[in-house]
Amino acid sequence: MPRLVEYAEAPPEVRAVFDEIKSARGVPDVNNFWKALAVDPPTLRRTWDSLRQVMAPGALDPLTKEMLYLAASMAAGCAYCTASHGAAARARGMTEAQFGELLAVVGMAAETNRLAEALRVPVDPAFD
Repeated sequence: MPRLVEYAEAPPEVRAVFDEIKSARGVPDVNNFWKALAVDPPTLRRTWDSLRQVMAPGALDPLTKEMLYLAASMAAGCAYCTASHGAAARARGMTEAQFGELLAVVGMAAETNRLAEALRVPVDPAFD
């Protein structure tokens, strides 16, 4: 199991990032992902800054972004990210019906992706 850096033992640069995360999310403590990243403060800072930028309001609404993150996490096989972004999507309003359809799409994409790769299907010129 990785070492998790707790706030009380964290150096100032880690505490600064933890404080930003807690403030942005309105939580009393950061989750284990951030505590694990804190073993390398530059990676913690870079990841938080990038995530904050990518997940900020934009052309896609926050729920759509969380559902995309959830789908990508499922496809990558990351149990932690699937749990984290599943909870975040639900907190942003994802319904059970939406979750069911998301599962169907992720499962179908995994199947057809593997079939296309196994068959070495050439890309249609119309798709270029």
